[in-house]
Amino acid sequence: MAELYPEIEPYETGMLDVGDGQSLYWETSGNPDGKPVVFLHGGPGGATSPVHRRLFDPKRYRIVLVDQRGCGRSTPHASDPAADLSTNTTWHLVADLEVLRKALKIKRWMVFGGSWGSTLALAYAQKHTKRVTELVLRGIFTLRDAELDWFYEGGASAVFPDLWEGYLEPIPVGERRHLIEAYHRRLFDEDPAVHGPAAVAWSRWESSTITLLPQAETVARFTDPHFAVAFARIENHFFTNKGWFEPEQLIRDAGKLAGVPGVIVQGRYDMCTPVFTAWDLHRAWPEADFTIVPDAGHAFDEPGILSALIDATDRFAKD
Repeated sequence: MAELYPEIEPYETGMLDVGDGQSLYWETSGNPDGKPVVFLHGGPGGATSPVHRRLFDPKRYRIVLVDQRGCGRSTPHASDPAADLSTNTTWHLVADLEVLRKALKIKRWMVFGGSWGSTLALAYAQKHTKRVTELVLRGIFTLRDAELDWFYEGGASAVFPDLWEGYLEPIPVGERRHLIEAYHRRLFDEDPAVHGPAAVAWSRWESSTITLLPQAETVARFTDPHFAVAFARIENHFFTNKGWFEPEQLIRDAGKLAGVPGVIVQGRYDMCTPVFTAWDLHRAWPEADFTIVPDAGHAFDEPGILSALIDATDRFAKD
């Protein structure tokens, strides 16, 4: 099975002013003259990390990592109660990628995204198809009602009833009919005693269920209060607004990707972004190679998923 490439350091980093008072952290590593690829992290509201550089052959790729608005090392951080999320939408993030591409003087690039990163990758590729050389997608998520209801409103509780109790804990019984809305009220309450525990509960639920077997380190990272508040706020903000998509938009418009080489990698036991969405995308975009990993959940670093992703990046490095 394919494994991560060795650790590397970026050869260039910066903060990019994209307007609206937002500055994005970005970095490039690998070969400055290599094939450009941009890595889109999950969440929304997650962040990049050094391990993400290791998905690509550093001798053959110019690897671009970027922290999206409000999270990671980008500023202002959404954990700040004064942070304004009104200019943090899918289409702002799509526009940011174009600003970054032009700033780095990249004509076309491969786009790699998992989970929310797959959402953003699809939105970007459908709007700027001519700028995309290939798409590598993992854990497909399109913010449709059925997807949000499954994981955040109760469907997945059939598999994880014990963990679901912790997710419900901050929400009074009378408000549990619409949990995303109930969480919204708490996550955006100015009182840290209200938004703090809600953010940790939200983030613990997600981080405890994204791997086939629990990973204590993942849960600890997600439930760090500074990370959890930004992560939960941004996710909830996007989910409350359904990603600013029309119904079924990303699946409906998959035909725009005709001619773009693609790979879809999906864990069979992905509880966060269930396989039915990847299947719908596969049917709408049959040209893309589609792999269901039989012994994996959602996370990119589960062995079968990781191997399939690196196989894809190795293959496209030759093109």
